[in-house]
Amino acid sequence: MTEATTMRPPLESLGDWARTHTCGELTRTDKDLHVVLMGWVHRVRDHGGVLFIDLRDRYGVTQAVVPPALAGPEVVEKARYLGSEWVIALRGVVVERPADAVNEAIPTGAIEVHVEELKILNHADTPPFPVADDIDVSEDLRLKYRYLDLRRPRLKDVILLRHKVTLETRLYLSGRGFVEIETPMLVKPTPEGARDYIVPSRIHHGKWYALPQSPQIYKQILMVAGFDKYFQLARCMRDEDLRADRQPEHTQIDLEMSFIREEDVFDVVEGLYAHLWKTCLGVYLPLPFPRLTFAEAMGRFGSDKPDLRFGLELKDVSDAATASGAAFLREAVARGERVMGLAAAGRAALSRKEVDALEDVAKRAGAKGLAWMKRTASGYEGASAKFFTGDADGAGQELARILSAQEGDLVLLVAGPWEAACKALGAVRLELGRATLESSGRSKEHHFLWVRDFPLFEEDGHGGWAPRHNPFVYPREADLDLIETDPGKVLGRLYDVVLNGNELGSGGVRMHRADVQQRVFRRIGLTPEKAEEMFGFMLESFRFGAPPHGGIGMGLDRIVMLMAERTSIRDTIAFPKTTSAACPMDGSPSPVDPETLKELRITPQT
Repeated sequence: MTEATTMRPPLESLGDWARTHTCGELTRTDKDLHVVLMGWVHRVRDHGGVLFIDLRDRYGVTQAVVPPALAGPEVVEKARYLGSEWVIALRGVVVERPADAVNEAIPTGAIEVHVEELKILNHADTPPFPVADDIDVSEDLRLKYRYLDLRRPRLKDVILLRHKVTLETRLYLSGRGFVEIETPMLVKPTPEGARDYIVPSRIHHGKWYALPQSPQIYKQILMVAGFDKYFQLARCMRDEDLRADRQPEHTQIDLEMSFIREEDVFDVVEGLYAHLWKTCLGVYLPLPFPRLTFAEAMGRFGSDKPDLRFGLELKDVSDAATASGAAFLREAVARGERVMGLAAAGRAALSRKEVDALEDVAKRAGAKGLAWMKRTASGYEGASAKFFTGDADGAGQELARILSAQEGDLVLLVAGPWEAACKALGAVRLELGRATLESSGRSKEHHFLWVRDFPLFEEDGHGGWAPRHNPFVYPREADLDLIETDPGKVLGRLYDVVLNGNELGSGGVRMHRADVQQRVFRRIGLTPEKAEEMFGFMLESFRFGAPPHGGIGMGLDRIVMLMAERTSIRDTIAFPKTTSAACPMDGSPSPVDPETLKELRITPQT
């Protein structure tokens, strides 16, 4: 119905009216009950002089009818002016719908409210898009009018799911003896892998706070303070380039425990996920989750966050490649590199264009190229078949044996440094796996696992070493003697929890011994003076008895995203930023008043 833009009926106050029910509550059992409902006008329909109003709030929709004989001419005339998203209150009686008019799609579909009185509480301009799920409108427009977007049922339901997840998280962890403790939002700037958002101090001129990238240092200090089981739904801020699953501010389910082993953390976290999936989704997760080392995950799946909903496992085929007629493969192995292979069952039917697209995927992931062949009844066909047939038939048979390649399979090979080759072929595996999930109907399955024993150090590109994650992770005891002599082989007591190819959380057993901490600092080129400058307050606390401790931080936004089967964490956050870290709704970031900058002694930059 077209909204009248002139001569709108005057607004009214609630007076002594009190809402008796929500718009998602009434059923047949409420027949003949006199009720007061309030909400937004979702739709108005005129059926031969009888007006039908779909009234909506966050609980649902109730159909109201304005019968002239019951409502009277004044109410009918007022109802004719109603427009989309006007805020109204109505008083009437619950009537059971005729059998042929029941709407089974909604909980209130068996009844309607016959209106006796109506109050217009607020008008609304014509919305820039319909408040409905089946709309085709740009995300920028939806973010600009986020308050309207949040009225849409699907997005509203995600926010309600998020509330349920946070509530059940608190209940579960509190029931396991954890104490919720808040850590500061204005902290000392410390390096944690991303740029800090910094805040100038008005009182201490020339000095700055940082917004926390995580509660890492403070939760470790809480372990020193004796709070052996801590948790927090922590706000974390990182000034980094964004993508669909990142925001400048996000929420982390953060927990830390003292006097523990890795398995103690695994037990708590697995129990938490099992509790959340059961209470929020009605899904029962099998426990315990599988455990893979970093080396196993990379070697078998080409990823440190593998998707286990499909097979397509990688194999090291370097021995077969060495015996092949492919000089480029033999030379790669001679340089100490590896050749990784994958047999994609039944994919020999892929066209050359489709195979070329897979090669593009491998190259984007860092590979120099993708060798491919199709396994046939007579051997191999395709671009690299000549290297594994004829005189090199033994190599072809060995390749088929290692990969379990059968007739009709597509064989793919990538050569390079071990981790790089695994990663590139792993990207191809994921591309192939998407089609597998669609055809198998397994896309909605939930496959959790742990990936553990990550390398502690990585080469920094300047002849030295840097921490692969952070310098506060304790090495495996068996690797302590390698810190100085062979840091590339040192594994940390690190672990990630993964679901369907998504990292949900990362943690580890922390450093609690000052002597080991100093050895790690020296290995990464951090002098005692620099360490003191950056982390002195934490290191000082450790001098007063730091217990062995460990924990994990898990992305709440990503957890809810996967539970709600969405593809962007922006859908799980009430007021998110765009990929350029801007908010179309409030216009942030925005200029600051010059007087504020003057008070802070900050000179504006042009």
